[in-house]
Amino acid sequence: MHEVSLVEMLIQQVGSEVDRCGHTGRVVRLELAVGPFSGVHGDSLRFAFELLSPGTLVEGAEMEITKPRAICRCGVCDAQAEIDEPVVRCPECHAENIVIEGGRELILQSIELEDD
Repeated sequence: MHEVSLVEMLIQQVGSEVDRCGHTGRVVRLELAVGPFSGVHGDSLRFAFELLSPGTLVEGAEMEITKPRAICRCGVCDAQAEIDEPVVRCPECHAENIVIEGGRELILQSIELEDD
């Protein structure tokens, strides 16, 4: 379960950002974007967060996970479609000249802090 190492890095990143802004209150909420092709499972990420957060600056924080959509763009007919699974053919003209944009994200989008 590589989500454990991802949460360790997430906690470090949050700590760096909180230190950088000089805030001393606790972290209340984190918002993450986890794309469908990132290889990260939201439930496993939450489990690892609950396991590793006690005793850290994110203890008790809520973790919100948004799931950005991936887009398939065809190089032949220029069609675009949102996809949940990897595709190898255009959903419109069935050409194999496609590009998948997005879907691999794993981004810390926001940190909500308690007032000092």
